[in-house]
Amino acid sequence: MQLLDERSVAVILSAHYKVRSNDTEFPYRQESNFYYLSGIDEDHCAIVLDGAEKKSYLFVKEITEEETLWLGSRMGISGAKALDAFDEVYDIDTFEAQMKTLLQERVRLYYDLFGDDPLLETLRLTCKELLHARGVLRSPRCFADVFELTQKMRLIKSDDEVLQIRQALAITKEAHHRAMRLCRDGMKEYEIEAEIEYIFAKNGASHNAYASIVASGNNANILHYVDNKETLQSTDLLLIDAGCEYGMYASDITRTFPVSGRFTQAQRELYEMLLHVQLEIIAMIRPGINKKIVQEASERLLCEGMVRLGILKGEVDTLLEAKTHKKYYPHGIGHWLGLDVHDPSPYVDEAGEQIVFEAGMVMTIEPGIYIKSDDKDAPQRFRGMGIRIEDNILVTAQGCENLSEEIAKTVDAIEAMCQSSL
Repeated sequence: MQLLDERSVAVILSAHYKVRSNDTEFPYRQESNFYYLSGIDEDHCAIVLDGAEKKSYLFVKEITEEETLWLGSRMGISGAKALDAFDEVYDIDTFEAQMKTLLQERVRLYYDLFGDDPLLETLRLTCKELLHARGVLRSPRCFADVFELTQKMRLIKSDDEVLQIRQALAITKEAHHRAMRLCRDGMKEYEIEAEIEYIFAKNGASHNAYASIVASGNNANILHYVDNKETLQSTDLLLIDAGCEYGMYASDITRTFPVSGRFTQAQRELYEMLLHVQLEIIAMIRPGINKKIVQEASERLLCEGMVRLGILKGEVDTLLEAKTHKKYYPHGIGHWLGLDVHDPSPYVDEAGEQIVFEAGMVMTIEPGIYIKSDDKDAPQRFRGMGIRIEDNILVTAQGCENLSEEIAKTVDAIEAMCQSSL
């Protein structure tokens, strides 16, 4: 509300169900910004914030007894009022009529410029009607994306938000460790995926934070591989990128380990090089630096490591300038994490300057190296290996905290986990 001036109104809509096929729908997942502002997990809702009156309005769905039979109960107007969180509560069916009043004498309207909810068209038509209405001196002529406001707010996590991420990571730790213990030659990637997602569901995680990647051997060189249907081979590494959502907050963890339970010499060399890079980058995280700094540092460290291992040949500075290293490290060092696995908060400010890290920010650190099986430029012993190591890092006043440090990551810890029983 403090971000809105006296001429502005902001509208934030809940998510609506998405059709999966014919008359079946995907499981419901609330729109992140709506949840961030309200904590409400129902569809057919809207929040309206009036900058002039400094008042908040909540619109909710009242359903009939027959609808309750099919859909279950909802909080309705009485339940919404009991929350004691909004100044006024209305039935969503009155949204259009109420907006004709609330938007009068307001100039700027913040809403989801790129959304597809039918209520957004209602908003646009209401603004057009007010533009030509007699007796209305001012109505919205300036439109802005409401998420520009919320996404800046979401950069800094409260203690309660960090607690939810910690819980998501505790569940994700159990899932990754189970995968390491159960992994065997001859299993299917989808069997490992099922074991991971069993742990998510068993511990009350509401959703996967994203589609699980369970990529063995050369499949790990497909960055967003989600087929998860190949047979595991004892000679391969297995890359698992999987995280759950708990209380709507995401975790995002990648671990890479040998199907056999023991790294070969070549696997160990490549893995330990990448792990060294990741640990060096994590050690850099503190208030005052920014993502560009750690991105450039990760690229230099990985390039140096690839030269040492004979994957790249030449002077490091020359290779970096030519971006030769990007063949094997094509992605960024990490991303913001929160209500969304890729939290859509900005990396640069309005002037285009890098946003510096502050205490309370959470981001992933995930260097990777990907060498395809048919890459004749790389040493034979490394071909077909894809390795990524990803942790979730909280920026603190003193530096940072690795929220996922308990998930096995060193060669010794991984081998011990792979060879332990459930």
